[in-house]
Amino acid sequence: MRTAISILSPLTLLLIWEAAAYLGFVDTRLLSSPSLILKSFFPLLLSGELLYNTWVSVIRVVLGFIAGAVPGILLGMSMGLSPFIRSAIEPMIAATYPIPKLAIMPLILLIFGLGESSKIFTIAIGVFYLVVINTMAGVLNIDKIYLEVAKNFGASRKDFYLTVALPGALPMIFAGLKLGMGMALILIVAAELSAAKAGVGWMIWRAYDMFDIEQMFAALITLSVLGYIFSLVLDWLERLVLPWKQTS
Repeated sequence: MRTAISILSPLTLLLIWEAAAYLGFVDTRLLSSPSLILKSFFPLLLSGELLYNTWVSVIRVVLGFIAGAVPGILLGMSMGLSPFIRSAIEPMIAATYPIPKLAIMPLILLIFGLGESSKIFTIAIGVFYLVVINTMAGVLNIDKIYLEVAKNFGASRKDFYLTVALPGALPMIFAGLKLGMGMALILIVAAELSAAKAGVGWMIWRAYDMFDIEQMFAALITLSVLGYIFSLVLDWLERLVLPWKQTS
């Protein structure tokens, strides 16, 4: 039943959109219609242009996601385990997190140039904050009894990280990873605005410049499909790493 609803709800929305466009309630010059978008989508797909640009964006998103998530997890666990590190780093995290990542794009371009590094770093910095905050919260929420038991058994710093902090914080870490992936897909569009020659975000901006509404929607739909696929991958990885969560 739930699966049927999940399928029917977007289809119903598309039918309403198509009907509204056909009856003239929607200006197709601005919002187009599903049928016109579909006519534009297939040539882009068959020519290979859409697949190539999608692949370029996927590589950038994956590299940026890894570059932001790995240090975010490590620093988040350190902040959760060490009051000293938390006191030193948390104020800087709190002060810099609210700064819009798009606002520092000029600075990123000055430092990293117009190549791939600037795009990957833009994504990484957005992912980093969400992962580090959630990881720290996950470690801080671990029952203190587990930390005391590990300490009484003479656990080393490595043991605290691998056998206490990491397993205990995994649910919150995955929550941060999912939020970070959403942020990565948002930032890829902005990152590909600057001196990009390929990518889904570049397609969106090019379509905007050419007022090609159908191509713009085709690129946006591709981006939403990528988001759904990445979400499924993270859900699968979470079920693999946290089988007890699925059972509960």
